Amino acid sequence: MNVVDLLSAAVAQKASDIFLVPGMPFSYKIGSRIVYQNEEKLSSDQMESLMKELYELAGNRSMNIVKEHGDDDFSFALPGISRFRSSVFRQRGSLAAVIRVVTFDLPDYKELHIPEPVMGVARMTKGFVLVTGPAGSGKTTTLACIIDKINNTRNAHVITLEDPLEFLHRHKKSVVTQREIVTDTDSYVTGLRAALRQAPDVILVGEMRDYETIRIAMTAAETGHLVISTLHTVGAANTIDRIIDSFPPNQQHQIRMQLSMVVQAVISQQLIPAVDGSVAPAFEMMFFNNAIRNMIRESKTHQIDSVIATGQAENMISMDSSLLNLYKEGRITGENAVVYSSNSELMAKKIDRMK
Repeated sequence: MNVVDLLSAAVAQKASDIFLVPGMPFSYKIGSRIVYQNEEKLSSDQMESLMKELYELAGNRSMNIVKEHGDDDFSFALPGISRFRSSVFRQRGSLAAVIRVVTFDLPDYKELHIPEPVMGVARMTKGFVLVTGPAGSGKTTTLACIIDKINNTRNAHVITLEDPLEFLHRHKKSVVTQREIVTDTDSYVTGLRAALRQAPDVILVGEMRDYETIRIAMTAAETGHLVISTLHTVGAANTIDRIIDSFPPNQQHQIRMQLSMVVQAVISQQLIPAVDGSVAPAFEMMFFNNAIRNMIRESKTHQIDSVIATGQAENMISMDSSLLNLYKEGRITGENAVVYSSNSELMAKKIDRMK
């Protein structure tokens, strides 16, 4: 089977990811399960052939990056089938790849069960918004839904900086310019600095990789732009601490002050295996108020969770409350609610009482 057949079959089976790893059969991730597609194990020679086909599909992209550095990320499209985000890497001396299926059509946030308060970010006109969670938790999809809502409802210039580009946005009410790191600009820092000279209203930064990117993003938010980005953290309080800790100690007091003024919301998400074999998103939502801003300024981020727990009137919800709601609705098991919770002992007690 060639690469095009593998990719087409994955789309037909509604797989989210394709695994091409020597020593095991090619596999698809469907819902929350990885499923072997046959019994034949891929050899190193077969992988070499499949990789050559994959790079040909990506516009005859050079394989020098993966050969020299051991990793290469890129996206490409098969007309009439789908878009794909590919991560090719070397393991045990041979090449392997994990390919994410990205649909041509932008996802419907209602079908994905993204809460309305999260989509309310699209109405913000300035400040810093962070969407956080572990790798593969749906952050990129949530960002795409927010940008699409802005595109459909506002007359604005939206600049996205991504590595690589996944969802493609057509110009609707807004002008959406999408730049891919390496292909269109050298780095997030370079692209972000340039974006400030391109009359932006909204800037999406695919990932906060270092303190320099965070610093420029916060400056952009301070000067009246809406900046949206991601971090690989779980929990709102952890996100604030992670940002502060990424800066040298002599700058951390200043960063606390800046964060307390510019951040508007932190949304943390996880994808939980669902009872029906799919996945269910769980969201923690923190919208900044005076109490939270004071806690950040005064180095009391450990108290933020208590504000979230009592902030339902301001559309706030903790991760554990979100998990408990999914369990009450019968969408996830009690075991998974405990596994993915931040306080597993307390979650287990709550579930036992409900039983």
